[in-house]
Amino acid sequence: MAQHDSADCPIALVVEDDAAIRNLASAVLEETDLDVIACSSAEAAISVLERPDVNVALLFADVGLEGKMDGLALARTVEKRWPKVRMVVTSGSVSDRNVSLPRRAVFMQKPWRALDVLVQADRATIANRVA
Repeated sequence: MAQHDSADCPIALVVEDDAAIRNLASAVLEETDLDVIACSSAEAAISVLERPDVNVALLFADVGLEGKMDGLALARTVEKRWPKVRMVVTSGSVSDRNVSLPRRAVFMQKPWRALDVLVQADRATIANRVA
């Protein structure tokens, strides 16, 4: 995982409690212009987002996270506190497709395609440059 000390380098924040899927999403996103930070919980993701030295451009989060906060609650929190962060919310449950997502979040059904993830990463990178 590439790491930069600069807050200028945009980050993809992967939040997934399944280690295999977290590692796969991280590997896909490492092929982009984004550096990757991976977490297993929403609480860990919030602590990354609160760091002043980190510029999160993309949040890639699973709906079904373990802990006090699930992926939807995380996305709603990010929308309020970090409105410039592009969000992708994923789930393997078909019923989650109809949940009420934050306005700026994109839903991606599991199993997702790497190309779809790369498209979202590219859009996040472009939006981050403009911001």
